[in-house]
Amino acid sequence: MPKLEILTEQQRDLLLNWPSPENEDSPWVEMSKPLSECKVALVTTAGLHVRGDNPFTTAKNGGDASFRVIPRITDPADIVQSHTSIGFDRTSIYKDINITFPIDRLNELVALGKIGSLSDNYYSFMGALRNVTGLTDEYGPEVAKKLLDEKVDVVLLTPT
Repeated sequence: MPKLEILTEQQRDLLLNWPSPENEDSPWVEMSKPLSECKVALVTTAGLHVRGDNPFTTAKNGGDASFRVIPRITDPADIVQSHTSIGFDRTSIYKDINITFPIDRLNELVALGKIGSLSDNYYSFMGALRNVTGLTDEYGPEVAKKLLDEKVDVVLLTPT
């Protein structure tokens, strides 16, 4: 995140007045089995997608709340970022995708027996949405259903 004093007045106002919805009824679910027996999925708000997929766009009203599927077997070199934000520098992500999307670390944890298995698909959203209703009302529940259908036990959420 940049220092507020180096931003323009318009950029400062945008960040200082960014909507932050509160969710008072988020369920907390205790794990029913050890992580070493769980199937884990990765979900990010880094605006990542497979090369050739439609990029995320800010042209939509309030931001692009849709998601992209990233198959687990995707070569990291074929994962690109189309998230647009003044809030972060993408350089480190392009040097090492694991900074934001720790796919190699998850594979290592499976190999060590710390995680039972990984889902076949990961999911990516674009963060910094001004309007989150598309995410909360449509696309989030759609991804949740896909995760449940794949019998995912744990989701690692990585913000950007």
